[in-house]
Amino acid sequence: MARKIRIGMVGGGRGAFIGAVHRTAAAIDGEIELVCGAFSSTPEKSKASGEDLMISSDRCYGDFIEMIQQEKLREDRMDAISIVTPNHMHFAPAKMALENGFHVICDKPVTFTLEEAQELKELVEKTGLTFALTHNYTGYPMVKQARHLVQSGALGKIRKVIVEYPQGWLSFLEEKKGYKQAEWRTDPTRSGIAGAVGDIGTHAENLAEYITGLKITEMCADVSTFVEGRLLDDDANVLLRFDSGAKGILHCSQICNGDENNLNIRISGELGSLQWFQMEPNSLYHRTQGESRTYRPSVGNLCDAAKAGIRLPAGHPEGYLEAFANIYKSFARTVRKRMNGEEPTEIDLDFPTIEDGIRGMQFVETVIESGKSSDKWVKFKS
Repeated sequence: MARKIRIGMVGGGRGAFIGAVHRTAAAIDGEIELVCGAFSSTPEKSKASGEDLMISSDRCYGDFIEMIQQEKLREDRMDAISIVTPNHMHFAPAKMALENGFHVICDKPVTFTLEEAQELKELVEKTGLTFALTHNYTGYPMVKQARHLVQSGALGKIRKVIVEYPQGWLSFLEEKKGYKQAEWRTDPTRSGIAGAVGDIGTHAENLAEYITGLKITEMCADVSTFVEGRLLDDDANVLLRFDSGAKGILHCSQICNGDENNLNIRISGELGSLQWFQMEPNSLYHRTQGESRTYRPSVGNLCDAAKAGIRLPAGHPEGYLEAFANIYKSFARTVRKRMNGEEPTEIDLDFPTIEDGIRGMQFVETVIESGKSSDKWVKFKS
């Protein structure tokens, strides 16, 4: 099969932020083609959004049910769906797509509840279809280099992990001012049981486990809602215990006035440490006692996974969209090879999966449980 992977999009219509990010990322490497969509909550808005994107009118559907049913009948049918809706609308289209033979790429957190995520896992295993989750920060080349350094033993046994994701955009009651992105993220009926913990805390959890290869086993959480009138958490501080004996701290907040998207991670091992900042993503700092090295894209001897995610010569910054695009590129190559009866490579398969989605939902539920509990430590939910 020598053609682009054809995708249909659920959500992401007029006024949506993340839909445009997904479409841009999917298009960067020229391996994916957006051919159809159910772009909005009403047929009229979906049609209008499709016109904006120059999608054929007969492939702008009123809802995801119609899209999947109609696309299944086409000779030039879509291969996969991309789900970019609020959290409560992830499960139903993902489930129907898998049941009808379509691969899935989905925004995070994967579902509204842990039970839904576990049901999707069973479907993925039953169908053998590809499921990718857009924990896009794992797509940065220097994050992959950090993972390689940990795996190669450059840090020795990991002792401590500190991961932070402070934002300030919800320092005030923005959800009462007509701000669409704030409205659904702070609404329990659309976001689920968590606010900041689900929205950005899951990114921090995923980044820590991806780079270190360790699994969180226990947590002690202090969860707060600082803004009066808000229905979900906007700040959390969590102590972590990992399966290797390492200890950690995870902080996520959306009320740190002045912070933008200040995701960062520090990993300390017996032989050295690593430090990476999402807002300066092209620099990875590797330090030992008395010695320091900075890794940068296209400079020096990098691991294969990092090199696979680099598109530009040294000194040209690659950022958020390119990291997002690396998820889509790996997803497309995996889907294409499986459709051709070929085996994807380890680098092809280097993207977050349904397993990461389940870990994220387990994290959310455990943090919220710990925050409400009088017990000091709560075991990671399974």
